Amino acid sequence: MTSPDLVPLPPVAGRILDAQLHLLDRQVLDTDGVPVTTVDDLELSGPALGEEIPVGTPAPVLDALLTGPVLGTRIFGGRPPSSRLIRIPWKDVADVGVVVRLGVRGGPLDAGWVERWVRDKIIARIPGGRHDPR
Repeated sequence: MTSPDLVPLPPVAGRILDAQLHLLDRQVLDTDGVPVTTVDDLELSGPALGEEIPVGTPAPVLDALLTGPVLGTRIFGGRPPSSRLIRIPWKDVADVGVVVRLGVRGGPLDAGWVERWVRDKIIARIPGGRHDPR
């Protein structure tokens, strides 16, 4: 039974994504298909958290994908400082599917610095870690 107070939502231009299902923890690939990072959080514009939302207020809009050192906060709780998170502007996203594909190269984004550091400082020190096994 439908409540008389509920009004159907108006149609929205663009694609509607379920953030948890389609974006969070997805691998991000650059325009060349090179892995850049994974999506750890999202930056939205819209009403502030805990604020009364008047009827007719537009839905929040996704501004950027956030990535960074969040493993510790996932284990111990809390939230990393926003200065430690790397922003990937939503305008740089070309496609959302099994992975999130960017329309730009990943190098200038500096989102993959952790992976490069692990590769250069840890993996490279393992015997045979400096060459491609192909």
